[in-house]
Amino acid sequence: MKIDRIEVITLLHEYAHGFEYAGGTCTKRLTSLILVHTDTGHVGVGSVYSHPGLIHLIVRDQLEPLLRGEDPRNVEALWDKMYCLTRWYGRKGAAVSALGGVDIALWDLRGKADNTPIYRLLGGDRSACPAYASALLWNEIDALTDEAHHHLANGFTRMKMRLARTEDYDIEAVRAVRAAIGASCDLMVDGTMRYPPDTARRMAKFFEQQEVFWFEEPFAPEDLDAYVALRGATGVPIAAGENEFGAQGFRELIRVGAVDIVQPDASRAGGISETLRVARLAESHGLRVATHTWSDAVAVIANAHVVAAAPNGLTVEVDQTHTPFIDELLVEPIRIVDGQLQLTDSPGLGVELDQQVIDRLRAPDPLNIPDGGYSDVTFGRQNSPRAIPYTDGT
Repeated sequence: MKIDRIEVITLLHEYAHGFEYAGGTCTKRLTSLILVHTDTGHVGVGSVYSHPGLIHLIVRDQLEPLLRGEDPRNVEALWDKMYCLTRWYGRKGAAVSALGGVDIALWDLRGKADNTPIYRLLGGDRSACPAYASALLWNEIDALTDEAHHHLANGFTRMKMRLARTEDYDIEAVRAVRAAIGASCDLMVDGTMRYPPDTARRMAKFFEQQEVFWFEEPFAPEDLDAYVALRGATGVPIAAGENEFGAQGFRELIRVGAVDIVQPDASRAGGISETLRVARLAESHGLRVATHTWSDAVAVIANAHVVAAAPNGLTVEVDQTHTPFIDELLVEPIRIVDGQLQLTDSPGLGVELDQQVIDRLRAPDPLNIPDGGYSDVTFGRQNSPRAIPYTDGT
């Protein structure tokens, strides 16, 4: 089996009605699929969540020429080759995300060649892993409680809500959702990097009272000192990592004692290979791993294979904002039963893409994305994230 070519497919979805959150207004979504084609007709599937134009150029002009003719089953060696090629301009950001998308596809091919699901290739024996509903964005309180009931009805026993609107709103929203789901379900909160340190400490005390499962990204990823100080002042587990890249980035996060729960994402941090390395590093420091995903179902499944295989794997994130990247992309949709994401015994990732959905959502030119707010990336000056003041209780 040899690599013949690598295809990048950018998917674009426009919401009929967007959503409000700390970053402003999201009107559209983007993700990039990676297809590694081989001379045997096998195709490996991967996913990248980053700037689509950069991913397209890096894969087309750097990674595909490097890998053409290589045996895709040599995953670890090929990861090293890609990393060495992109190190000068990479190490973090789009370059390591791009090679990570290829890495996911290579693991898919190795599993298909061995007729083995990836979680078993990684040393695991669990065909399911805990999952949580990720949504509960800024909304009216009654709407939040209705949404929380909807997630419970869909099989989730954990869910995460976005805060950092105002302190009064945050307190009211958390109380309402906690009352709606009861004490037996886990509730996580996301600060979206917007809390001042004093407010974060005050809110953390409130979160302890509400038995919040974790407090995610209260600060910008660069502000490690603030994370360390907050972690030392609260009993609520502190989580972060969706904006970190590579094992070296997570090593620093762990070394300084910034978090209790690390949140790598195979579609951002460097693929399945690097996410597994991060999980092992976290385990050696007594920390748990809860993978981030905010892109598509391929990324969710890739992350789930790592969580299922890792002894310290805690849970996987499942976007519940009604995006077709999650709900429609796979022929067999993601299935949640009693809070567990169900993996299969099918080889590799165990997924099949719905070609009709890809054809419907495919962006014609990844280098010319229409203006809009795409959650984590924006195009067009008028859509740049606006500074939304956070009103605390002081």
